[in-house]
Amino acid sequence: MTRDKRTTLANGRVADAALKGEVEASRYVEPSHHQCRQPIADILDQPGGTRISQLLYGDDFSVIELRNGHAFGQCGRDAYVGYVEETALGKAVTATHWVVAPATHLYPSPDVKARAPVSIFFGSAVRVLARKDAFAKIHTGHYVPTVHLAPVKSRFDDPAGVAELFLGTPYLWGGGGRWGMDCSGLIQRAMEACGIDCPRDTDMQEAALGRALDKGEPLKRGDLLFWNGHVGIMTSPRTLLHANAHHMAVALEPVIEAMRRIEATETGKVTSRRRI
Repeated sequence: MTRDKRTTLANGRVADAALKGEVEASRYVEPSHHQCRQPIADILDQPGGTRISQLLYGDDFSVIELRNGHAFGQCGRDAYVGYVEETALGKAVTATHWVVAPATHLYPSPDVKARAPVSIFFGSAVRVLARKDAFAKIHTGHYVPTVHLAPVKSRFDDPAGVAELFLGTPYLWGGGGRWGMDCSGLIQRAMEACGIDCPRDTDMQEAALGRALDKGEPLKRGDLLFWNGHVGIMTSPRTLLHANAHHMAVALEPVIEAMRRIEATETGKVTSRRRI
């Protein structure tokens, strides 16, 4: 069986010890476990290369090689493989809560007037140590508004509603957060927030998510439309929400208009309609 390189922890020089006998490598290594310790960190196709995905604060990342200031490893959330700058990673912490607002500030004290030096984004995982007034003190020593947090096992029940939280977010190839996201990053974030396992790229999502709609079966909220290399989610039977390079943002538009416009490009016609 041919393994998908995007989710196989191996690069020819080194491979996960669990893959010995299945993939070729000069050496096999037991992964060391780390977490993202920046608000967001790019996963690259090679050290200093192209962004292919992103880690959010608190995401697990298993490392098998350090090279040119980068760690080669695998994201625990979706098994995606690539290179992350070493400085973005740190010691793993057991999370108790996750961020359920598009973004939240990290305050130095439990005071809305305090200067907040940094923000983290929807999906980020933190450990709450204590509560004071309307704030939760987390493991970094910062304070987060409690209204922006939910217990780590809690989930939403409307993927389209989660996707709507990101309306207006700038388009960013490989992006997966409020700072910027691409089409499959938007869908992945919406699905994961609802407890639905979701791979990173559109072709993987098309193969893994939901069921194909029968011909003539009408669209409804939450349905997914796939093209060759593109995906969007229906917010109503007539309206599509998607991160796209035409608007350079997460945007809403009539689905008929979107289909006509996209069909006129090299992306072509809709390849499938799927219901979660």
